[in-house]
Amino acid sequence: MELFWYIAIGIVLTVFFVLDGYDFGAGIIHLFFAKTEKDKEVITKSAGLFWDSNEVWLVAAGGMLFMAFPTFYASVFSGFYLPLIIVLWLIIFRAIGLEFRGQFKYDMWKAIWDKSFGLSSLLLALFFGIALGNIVRGVNLGSVENGVSVHEEHYFFLPLWNSSFSPLTDHPGVIDWFTIIIGVIAVVTLAIHGANWIILKTNSSINLKLKGVIFKLNIVLAVLTVFSLYVWQLVNPTSLDNFIHKPYLMVFPIIYLIGVIGLFFIKKIKKDSHAFMLSTLIIVGGITSSLASLFPVILPSINNVNGHLTIYNTSASTYGLSVAMIWGIIGFSLLLVYFIVQKILTAGKIDHMDYGH
Repeated sequence: MELFWYIAIGIVLTVFFVLDGYDFGAGIIHLFFAKTEKDKEVITKSAGLFWDSNEVWLVAAGGMLFMAFPTFYASVFSGFYLPLIIVLWLIIFRAIGLEFRGQFKYDMWKAIWDKSFGLSSLLLALFFGIALGNIVRGVNLGSVENGVSVHEEHYFFLPLWNSSFSPLTDHPGVIDWFTIIIGVIAVVTLAIHGANWIILKTNSSINLKLKGVIFKLNIVLAVLTVFSLYVWQLVNPTSLDNFIHKPYLMVFPIIYLIGVIGLFFIKKIKKDSHAFMLSTLIIVGGITSSLASLFPVILPSINNVNGHLTIYNTSASTYGLSVAMIWGIIGFSLLLVYFIVQKILTAGKIDHMDYGH
């Protein structure tokens, strides 16, 4: 039962980053490349028509975590309290940037909310990457000091950063040089994904230019990927053990590699949907590879006093999981219907669809 919920939550989170990921990416592209009012408006539409339905998947993932792994939920939501509050504010400013932009036709008004949309999208991509970096790096569970656990074995609290800015200390912060690297990879990945989405859904005048941008960003992503594997071994020497002992898990890194290699041919790809699928494979492969490297751990402990949090020692009771399954199926069915209807209503290019007026 624990494995079922782990897979289900992993799928929902992955779907969220694929769907809302192109919204984040569209915001990043909007911030740096949209120069004319027509391009700004159409790129805003490419995110604005979809962001609210896409973020439902994040809400669903949070609810499923609460039902299935309450100890993990409590641990993470207290330990990562500061960055979660920052993420909440960024989500708010991204949403109001999209919703407020078209309310008045003053240039200054539009410029303010354009920056709100772009900067919050950029920082959200960065912070979600940093969050993944914290998960794969591990935390000081129990706040161990001098070999003694100060708090309960599942409790921790991280400052935004520490004085050393290092992941190798006994008391790391949320932001250090390792998590920043993972955060930058997330920004580059979602920028690529967002650019593919804009090409797929709009007739923006910068679409041809964006293919060149994707190619260049893909080179950066490939270099950062290799570099991150090296520093990950420094931070956690056992990070690749699961792939050695369970070779079938290599399917997930292969999915990632297919996406990266495929996008080197972005200028030769005829169908826009194929390019979008390749950036989707990068996101899917990256997230699933990270989860596979940790399994069955969901939050590593960096001390030797308290053990890792796993899907088995943080789950609800068998009865609780069975009840959660009933409500989970109902909720997921409603979510799926909502998603399908929304995609049908917004099929094809969205240039002439109304939004924000």
